[in-house]
Amino acid sequence: MAGRLTTHVLELSCGKPAEGMRLELYRFNELGERLHLLGGSTNADGRVDSPLLEGELLRTGVYELVFHVAEYYRAQQQRGGKGGEPEGASIPFLDEVPIRFGVGDADSHYHVPLLVAPGGYSTYRGS
Repeated sequence: MAGRLTTHVLELSCGKPAEGMRLELYRFNELGERLHLLGGSTNADGRVDSPLLEGELLRTGVYELVFHVAEYYRAQQQRGGKGGEPEGASIPFLDEVPIRFGVGDADSHYHVPLLVAPGGYSTYRGS
């Protein structure tokens, strides 16, 4: 069985997928250095079109997914949608949301969802 890493972002304040949220994936090497693996953004369903990593590209170790939340909310405001901060706020409460997690079994499916709202976020190991 080949492992894979996926993600999904839901915007809780309006109850819909977070379309267009930019994200970055990093892996930490043996020296603790953070190595950039890829970047992307979420589709209309709040997902990335394909697994972030799969097969031999997913290895045991420590990873970090960084979600660009403030950038997403600024884009929502520019489109006339619900933004992340009260009118006139110059510094967002959430900017980048990093989720650091470990992969102990590279043959498993690791799903790392983000549930986000202007004032907070939650995550868990999904299926």
